Amino acid sequence: MEGTLSGTIGSRDITPDELRLAARNHGLPLEALREPITPAGLHYLLIHYDIPAVSPEAFRLEVGGAVERPLSLSLDDLGARERVSMPVTFECAGNGRALLAPRPLSQPWLTEAVGTAVWTGTALRPLLEEAGVQATAVEALFTGLDSGVEGGIFQAFERALPLAEAEGAFLAYEMNGAPLPPQHGFPLRLIVPGWYGMTNVKWLARITLLEEPFQGFQQRVAYRFYSEDGEPGEPVTRMMPRSLMVPPGVPDFLTRRRHLQPGPVTLRGRAWSGWAQIAAVTVSTDGGASFAEAELEEPVGEAAWRGWSFEWDAPEGEHVLCSRATDAAGNTQPLDPPWNLKGYANNALERVPVIVGRP
Repeated sequence: MEGTLSGTIGSRDITPDELRLAARNHGLPLEALREPITPAGLHYLLIHYDIPAVSPEAFRLEVGGAVERPLSLSLDDLGARERVSMPVTFECAGNGRALLAPRPLSQPWLTEAVGTAVWTGTALRPLLEEAGVQATAVEALFTGLDSGVEGGIFQAFERALPLAEAEGAFLAYEMNGAPLPPQHGFPLRLIVPGWYGMTNVKWLARITLLEEPFQGFQQRVAYRFYSEDGEPGEPVTRMMPRSLMVPPGVPDFLTRRRHLQPGPVTLRGRAWSGWAQIAAVTVSTDGGASFAEAELEEPVGEAAWRGWSFEWDAPEGEHVLCSRATDAAGNTQPLDPPWNLKGYANNALERVPVIVGRP
């Protein structure tokens, strides 16, 4: 099953609805891992509902709820505030879902739902200080302009953060030095470094300070770990450590199985975690039976992935390559992660089948 479109992840098992989702939402071509900063058109994309049409001239960001001074800010107002710019790695919480067995039904990600961009905007904390957050506030709710039906409920996409977790967040209006593309949240989106992608609300239009924890669908029902009994468990929060490899050699068109010549080859990839910086990456050329240390590059940024390389003298034959990340907090990719009903935070190893020599 691993690394191929067969068995439980064959086309006969992927529903038309999932194919429609997959046509709208694309992953990162893994060869683009060569780039420290992902071009906007190659960055992974997940759009829950529709891309809203937004007039930049009429746009306002509203800040209200449990605040002393409600705010209504134009894009010019936001652009006049002190700028923040940093590279941040995003990964979809459902990345790797399609490799689980049994496979949860939803957007059928393999392992490509990731990307790193330079996001530019203004910090959230000074804006909240200006609004005067009341002592009774416990969470900040972020509401986007996109809306639809999910779980039988009509809703705008919105997520909340405890105030302490919102401290390092910022509001972005640029991606890689240009205005946000429509599909990435134009004209404004939330950036929460370290958290899975669903937290970074696109088309952000309203921030509401709440005196009680948010109980909306995207918080209470979605993005929680479910066991087989169907009961929602702990919420999905920060990205677990993961490493991916730039596919070596050349691919077979249909299966993507790699072909390369025998002899010395430098394997490369990138690793990240939302809990702490990557401290080590190990590489296996025998399907995970044994591992050896890779050499780490300098991190792209405090909240961004880290490059690695590994020298391999490739012998003829069939091999399965994989890499494994460990962060400075001691979190390590599991060989086989625990299964959950929604397929969230599946950070299992990406196994790359290769044929060295003639196929």
